[in-house]
Parts: sequence; C-alpha cells; structure tokens
Amino acid sequence: MRTIIKRVSEESLLCAAEILRAGGLVAFPTETVYGLGANFLLERACAGIFAAKGRPADNPLILHISSADELPRVAEKIPRAAFDLAEAFWPGPLTLVLKKSSLVPDIVTAGRDTVAVRLPANAAARNLIDLTGAPVAAPSANRSTTVSPTCAEHVREDLDGLIDMILDGGACLAGLESTIIDLSGDSFEILRPGVITPEDLARVLGAKPRLHAPGKDEPPRAPGMKYKHYAPKAEIVVFFGQAHKTAERVNGIIAASADPSRIGVLATNETAEMYDGRALVLSVGSRGDVLEICRNLFRVLRLFDERGAGVIYAEALPERAAGRAAMNRLMKAASEVVRL
Repeated sequence: MRTIIKRVSEESLLCAAEILRAGGLVAFPTETVYGLGANFLLERACAGIFAAKGRPADNPLILHISSADELPRVAEKIPRAAFDLAEAFWPGPLTLVLKKSSLVPDIVTAGRDTVAVRLPANAAARNLIDLTGAPVAAPSANRSTTVSPTCAEHVREDLDGLIDMILDGGACLAGLESTIIDLSGDSFEILRPGVITPEDLARVLGAKPRLHAPGKDEPPRAPGMKYKHYAPKAEIVVFFGQAHKTAERVNGIIAASADPSRIGVLATNETAEMYDGRALVLSVGSRGDVLEICRNLFRVLRLFDERGAGVIYAEALPERAAGRAAMNRLMKAASEVVRL
C-alpha cells in the first residue's frame, strides 16, 4: 500500500497529528532535513521508526518540541547554558543533549540517561507537534545510512509503503541535519556539526565547545556519530589537494574508463569546467557560499544515483564555518580518501 503524500495545509496537519496520536508514522519537513516522526509516548510507534528505517537500536532519536516551555517536560537538571542557547538559536537547527526526564521512554534514548531535544524553525513542524499534543521523536526520514531527504520526493523514494503519511512542505532551507551539543556533563561537546558553528556557540557560552571524537567501541551518544551515514548507492572517493591536481587525477581516470558516463564528479561552480565532460559533473554551489553547499549537498548526491553513477569522485569542500558540516557529511559517506 502506497504512503499518502499531502501538501502542508491546515487539513493535512490535522490528519497527520491524528495519525501520530494513534501511533502511526509521519514524515514531515523541517528547516534541516525531513524527519520521520512518532509520538514519543508510544513505544510501539517509536519502535516502528527503527523498523521502517532499518535503524540500529543503539542509535538514539531526537525529540522535537513545539515550544521551549516543553523542555522541562522531557529533560531534568537543565543547566543555565541550555536556556541561553535556546534563547539564542531556537527555533532553529540546534539540538541539545541533556539528562532525560522519567517521562522519556528508553527506546527514544537507546537506553542512555540523556535525551536529544530540538525546537525546529519550520512552522509546519511546530504546528504538527502542537496539534499532536506531545513531542515527536524523529530521525531523518530515509533508510538508515543513506542520503538524508531534503524534499518529500526523497522520502517517497526511500519509505513509500513503510510509513503512513508524508507531509510535503517543499525543499528544506538548511539541507543538513542540526548541530548537536552535549550539555549533560562537566564540559560541553559538539557531537555533530551543523550550520550553527562552534564559533556561534562560543559567543553564547563564552568558550568554544570541543568537537567530540567517539571511541571505536563507544555507543552513539547522538544520531550521526558512529555508523556510516549519508551515503548514496555509488561509492564516494574524496580528493584532498589543489583543484588543478584533483582535476588532473580525475580526468585521467575518466579518460581510462570504458564507460565514463558511469563516473560522477562532485565539483563546485569554480571547478566544474575543469573536468572531462564525458563524466557526470555536478556542482554543489560556489566555494564562496558554504551555506549554498550545505543546502545542495544531499540533493546532488541523490542526483548521482538517479542518473546512474557507479562511483563519485568528490572534491574536498571548503572547511570554514558551516562548510565543516558539509565536509563532515561527505567524509561520513566516503569509501576512500585520496590526498594529493
């Protein structure tokens, strides 16, 4: 049975909220990527998220709330820093990891004593949560390890027939998942980078939080930390080096290929014309606009799959400000790294 897809409207939001209250699964737009939501109070519904995505049970979910006033409902021992960050960045693409309240089921937190919480900027998402009458547990609305969805059609490609409804709110504005910061311990750590940067956080916290490097056997403290993520069907090889050297190496591979049309090249506006046009060359945007690159990265990775690329040779992306988040996603998806 095919999944219902409806454009965001007052009627479709009411329908989606009814589905969530009854224990169903609804994909909905946020400013980051589309989320796959369940009523957080219904453990069977939350278990349905893991089943639909093929998601490992030790990978925690994020709770989405419709108002900062709901934070004490799902978290306890909340530090002053959490309220300061919420005031500065909520609604928006920032997730706070805090000590969980007794109300939060273990399935949401993968058995941990902490919970990840965010207040999305997308008005339809907040309205849906408000109409549901409970926070909504939601990871990205795609099969586990694959490219996150930034439009409703991406969700349909991955989850059609596995969930009850998709709310179509158009393309996501940020295009990458939220920044996650852990405030549950003695020091503050960024568990996943996003478009809200360490420098942005430092202006509120008074000190720059460190980027956490998970140990080999450490269970995930938040989504996107441990497993391979964001990967298209094609393998990705990331090249670090000067643009002309990268283009020279990749063009040599294209020239030697029996079928260059199966080769994808992930480039930028400034470099796309440097590559052999017999390959599928796609730009993620200008190197001078890292937010554009963030917004386009997942869409372009999915385009390579749609157009039949068997391997993608990717330039290293600019690692300044939010560009570090795009590069984090690209490296999570990569099968190989080449340094020139």
